[in-house]
Amino acid sequence: MRTLILAAAFALLLLSRPTHAAEPTVRDNLNGVARILFLGDSITHAGKYVAYVETYTRLHEPQLAIEFVNCGLSSETVSGLSEEGHAGGKFPRPDLHERLDRVLAEVKPDVVVACYGMNDGIYFPLAEERFAKYRDGMELLRKKCDAAGVRRILHVTPPVFDPLPIKARVLPAGLDAYPQPYEGYNEVLDAYSEWLVTKRAASWDVIDTHTPMNAFIAEKRKSDPAFTLAKDGVHPGNLGHWLIARPILANFGVPSEELQSFADGEAAVGAKPNGLEVLKLVEQRLALMHDAYLTATKHKRPGVKEGLPLDEAKAKAKEIEQKIKTLFQ
Repeated sequence: MRTLILAAAFALLLLSRPTHAAEPTVRDNLNGVARILFLGDSITHAGKYVAYVETYTRLHEPQLAIEFVNCGLSSETVSGLSEEGHAGGKFPRPDLHERLDRVLAEVKPDVVVACYGMNDGIYFPLAEERFAKYRDGMELLRKKCDAAGVRRILHVTPPVFDPLPIKARVLPAGLDAYPQPYEGYNEVLDAYSEWLVTKRAASWDVIDTHTPMNAFIAEKRKSDPAFTLAKDGVHPGNLGHWLIARPILANFGVPSEELQSFADGEAAVGAKPNGLEVLKLVEQRLALMHDAYLTATKHKRPGVKEGLPLDEAKAKAKEIEQKIKTLFQ
């Protein structure tokens, strides 16, 4: 009898213990989201990490019907700053806030993913005046997104600046001008990233790509001192774009352990049925609509490929989308 009483008490104890809620899935996190807009500078303009994010998200949850839109623009800042003689003196750096209202009105996103910082310190040493312009630009970005009805704003810390592959062109501290990048510019990006991460305490949704990219490079250089993610010090190759994509996907709800099991983006999407074929089609559609949206929203940067009229681009994008859906079937 005593044994039965103890067994019953133990069973009751198990039933009364609090259970941990399951981690939100991709479907939970993106429920009701119809359109995700990516904003940023030339790294976002290149679009590879955006393609990885879209492709892996859709392969992970094929039932989701979300439009991914890339409106990244080369040379752009969120701070409105530009160095003397930028682009050989042909034009100043574009300011996101000059075009942001038009982009939000045209795209009508539910979620905005914004990756700025690389250009915002204009490749000079850290200075409070420039840092303040970056902080103010981020605050204004949030205000404009809120006013436009954006449901979520995801701030992505800037990728890494690597002086090693361009060591013959970087300049030391203490100069009055920097016609070429400051050798310690990644320390500026460290500061910008650290500030963004502190804004989590104010309920900002911040995705840190900078810190893990720094750590990845440091680990690789233990065995290969010449390792780099960006041959020009700024623009990462496919591996760097995958390192940017991973924490965004984790924010969406893809398990981090799953993402870190893949060496690169091609391996990740290639592990899914028809993944590489889907990636190619996604890249085609993203590039088509990227050019069309940039043209339709009248950016001011010279030298950017002109896109098709939006109606024509959307019709072509629909054809590509049908091919993607066929692969899912």
